[in-house]
Amino acid sequence: MQKHSMWSFRFSTASLVLIPAAVGINYIGKLIAGLLKLPLWLDSIGTILASMLAGPIIGALSGAINNIIYGLTVDPISFIYGITSIAIGLAAGVLFYKGWISSLSKAAAAGLIVGLVAAVVSTPINVSFWGGQTGNVWGDALFAVILAKTDSVWLASFLDELVVDVPDKLLVVLISYCIFRGLPQNIVQLYSNNKLETLD
Repeated sequence: MQKHSMWSFRFSTASLVLIPAAVGINYIGKLIAGLLKLPLWLDSIGTILASMLAGPIIGALSGAINNIIYGLTVDPISFIYGITSIAIGLAAGVLFYKGWISSLSKAAAAGLIVGLVAAVVSTPINVSFWGGQTGNVWGDALFAVILAKTDSVWLASFLDELVVDVPDKLLVVLISYCIFRGLPQNIVQLYSNNKLETLD
């Protein structure tokens, strides 16, 4: 029952309204991280929140649309990483439905898993387009060290991505969990009811 509703393509009005809200949250987070030159992305809070409320499909759509808009308005590089955003939305949605984001400690564990997923998906993109680097100062410094010691672009690129993605997604999932817990119960119930209706 739960699995069927999790992958439903019957979008409710509430779910469709959630997408632009999630995109807005993602966009603002990414802008703040960029302006403050933080060693994190902070661009998937909306994606993960949408996945928790409305399921992995809505979360993945929110992430992909955010990358398209950011790519059109700020940085064209963002287009390519839409694949990573989709993976983040799907992973967070599945983890939530499996009960992995039901407490602070579980949310932290889920953040580590989502970070690992993001790093695995992003590494081939980084290698294909940027020689393995992420453009993040901290990650690229590690990339240079690992590459010099091992001569492995793939290992250096993966660790470059991992040291940024894991703390980023850990923080983002914890923030999303706290926002979710703070939402009025009638809003959470609205999405729960919609998910159940898709099974009728």
